[in-house]
Amino acid sequence: MHAAVLHNLGTRPRCEEFAEPVATENEALVHVHAASLKPVDKQIANGSHYATPRKLPFICGTDGVGHLEDGRRVFFGGCRPPYGAMAQRTVVPKAFVFPVPESLSDELAAAIVNPGVSAWLALAFRAKLVAGENVLVLGATGVAGRLAIAIAKLLGAARVVAAGRNQQILNSLHELGADATIQLDAPEEDVTQSFIQEAGKSGFQVVIDYLWGRPSELFLSAMTSGRFQAIGIETRLVQVGETAGPVISLPAAVLRSTALTILGTAGIPDRSVLTDALQQVMTHAADGKLHVDTLRVPLASIETAWQQNAQGRRIVIIP
Repeated sequence: MHAAVLHNLGTRPRCEEFAEPVATENEALVHVHAASLKPVDKQIANGSHYATPRKLPFICGTDGVGHLEDGRRVFFGGCRPPYGAMAQRTVVPKAFVFPVPESLSDELAAAIVNPGVSAWLALAFRAKLVAGENVLVLGATGVAGRLAIAIAKLLGAARVVAAGRNQQILNSLHELGADATIQLDAPEEDVTQSFIQEAGKSGFQVVIDYLWGRPSELFLSAMTSGRFQAIGIETRLVQVGETAGPVISLPAAVLRSTALTILGTAGIPDRSVLTDALQQVMTHAADGKLHVDTLRVPLASIETAWQQNAQGRRIVIIP
């Protein structure tokens, strides 16, 4: 079969022949229809992600859409190494296949489920967003960040502030439900003041952080109080991504002066929680309430797609 095969970390995968997968008793063989190319796929391929397989070569791609041997169309994840989603066929645990609504296309399902479920779990499961709370999305101009805005509103957020670098995309985020935006490419003093201004007296109860690095440092600095005061607003910051940097400097004063809890996404939750999030995202996508712009690319062009700038769209690889 043809697959996007990676021979060396830090290089681009090539479309070439690879041995056919064989499913064991607790696994499912999937005939792949579509698989999206995500930041996590590139992190795994360059060796910077904790889930990078130890043995090479391996097939790239963490999840996608396809059909099982019995014809059922499913979204799948958790491919057994060395197999991955960017191939004509792959093998996954039976527990990691989920039905796809008939009205949801392969292309959109492949593109939206991963970032959509990530945002849904970060907001509803990790941050435990309560209707009426205020949300800040750091990294709101990316695919996942834009979905986080829409999902926060679906979950009842009173106010959503979107922070990002791409001014053109920032200008469009009000259509998704953003009540205000913050330009992170501005001078640092201006960015800090924008965080303070948009937090106002009601503050941010939830922060979804796709950036980490310097933008997160500026936000935490803005939230740091210079005086003793009673605890008022509590903030739950969920760390999801690191597109602005893998580490931050965290002064002790931030934690001592601010009612702040920093959470990670903590891997895969209980299956019932994951299933609910998947169903919610796919249902809202099928209803048109959640959307991702896509760019179809054939598997044969994976090397070109790997370095392509999709300009806010999610690249979907078609085997």
